[in-house]
Amino acid sequence: MRKIISYILVFIVIGVAAYLMFVYYATYSEGVRAGELIKVSNKGVVFKTWEGEMSQGISGAQIFSFSVLDSDKKVIADLKTFQGQYVKVTYVERYRSFPWWGDSHYFVTNVEKENSPFNLR
Repeated sequence: MRKIISYILVFIVIGVAAYLMFVYYATYSEGVRAGELIKVSNKGVVFKTWEGEMSQGISGAQIFSFSVLDSDKKVIADLKTFQGQYVKVTYVERYRSFPWWGDSHYFVTNVEKENSPFNLR
């Protein structure tokens, strides 16, 4: 009986470890989006995370919400600099997120300033 319980516990530990490794490393998709950067904030009570929003439409009807990992200092600085401007962001989408990573499943890895298609003269 003791041997069976040991096998069950080992199986559970290996299963939990495999799940955590999958969530940590696996990405669902990668891509690029462009729009007006309307919000960047450092929020949270227990875990402070960087969150942002980007408007992808004229009326602001399409909002792209994203998170930024604390280790991406350059991305955070660029987002603060480009606040209110038209930008292009590179992101990865994850299956799940840890509370200390952020609220969203989308994580921005790079940001660049773009010319707005709405201000063509």
